[in-house]
Amino acid sequence: MPQGSSWHMPMPDNPSNKEAAMYLPDYYEFCCRVKTVAGHQALETIPDLLSDMGAQKPMIVTDQGVSGAGLVDTVMTAMAGKVTPGPVADDVPPDSDLRMVNGLASVYRENGCDAIIAVGGGSVLDTAKAVNILVSEGSDDLMAFTGANALKRKLKPLIAIPTTAGTGSEVTIVAVIADPDKRRKMLFTSPFLLPDAAVIDSRMTLTLPPHITAPTGMDALSHAVEAYTCLAKNPLSDAHALEAIELISTHLVNTVKNPGDRDGRLALATAATLAGIAFSNSMVGMVHTLGHSVGSVCHVPHGTCMAILLPYGLEYNMHKVEDRIAELLFPLAGSEVYASTRPHDRATAAISLIRKLNQDLFDATNGRHCTAFNQVKTPEGHPAVCSRDLEAIARTALGDGSIFYNPEELDFDDCMLVLSAAWDGTPLDRSKVKQG
Repeated sequence: MPQGSSWHMPMPDNPSNKEAAMYLPDYYEFCCRVKTVAGHQALETIPDLLSDMGAQKPMIVTDQGVSGAGLVDTVMTAMAGKVTPGPVADDVPPDSDLRMVNGLASVYRENGCDAIIAVGGGSVLDTAKAVNILVSEGSDDLMAFTGANALKRKLKPLIAIPTTAGTGSEVTIVAVIADPDKRRKMLFTSPFLLPDAAVIDSRMTLTLPPHITAPTGMDALSHAVEAYTCLAKNPLSDAHALEAIELISTHLVNTVKNPGDRDGRLALATAATLAGIAFSNSMVGMVHTLGHSVGSVCHVPHGTCMAILLPYGLEYNMHKVEDRIAELLFPLAGSEVYASTRPHDRATAAISLIRKLNQDLFDATNGRHCTAFNQVKTPEGHPAVCSRDLEAIARTALGDGSIFYNPEELDFDDCMLVLSAAWDGTPLDRSKVKQG
């Protein structure tokens, strides 16, 4: 846990090397125009938010877990007497796909809705964004909008209410939707995918069980860490990333052990939003490259993939960005630990702390938080990732868009090197990493 509160990165040990304290690219862009409302009773602002957007009949998009936990009822109660919502579509699956998006777009049109309220985790929020593409563009072909910047105009009003503290999708320009025929996750990026408002309310994550709180928190950590270490980083994304890392390091294990901690829940939700803003403006790298592919080939939850792969991604990139990884020790451990650790040991210390965080979560969840792919089970109790799956995962990874932002290049053999170590749960043999 970091010692002390608000922090400032100390000057580098070598005064002549001041540029190491801040990476300042010759050119960068940063955008986050999402109105964010956060607090223990933030849901009550939804009627005014809808009114400001000129919307009167929002469609509610969620999943059965969220609906069954009573969270949609909490949202409805907050809007009672002020908003008459349209239909509640509560059948979004964990890995939403093109067919689901088309089906929900039809429901929206048939009921004459004029806005969307997304209540859920990453799959729900991404699905709502994709539905908004179709209903705003008057299209049935979502694939026409894949990739970067295919959208050219503002979409219909969208309010995002996250029920996990991980994805950050409420403030990102990104949506990820599965194409089951190609066994690939399709990436959509555009500033027009930013929701109009994000409502961060601690009541939305209070019922999240510890074994889900843990990996979703690690998902947010992976966003912040990759935002800080990958190629498109900039000073503004760095500021958001470092603040998110400190919040997660301080609150994640405690909140997993004490799920009813409302302040801890709000801190983690805020961290996820900060991390989302960071990576939405700097993108991510190989942890997500491989994680997306494990998810699409073996259907492992995204947060679990991120938790397992994060230390390996840092080890793989160490020779390229050791200084950036070393700086992570400050928000992860605090000023005293940072100052007492020799400079050339800080990067490995930061990676060790992330592994320890995973182990602490493993212990706090009675082994339900996985630290290696050979521990991950299907709902039926079978191995979710077999060693024979790794080649298919590696081939899929080479087509993932995030690969371009990783500090070191990746080919098939590189992917296999990392995946094999992450499957075994053993540290990466860095002597085998090809240095480009």
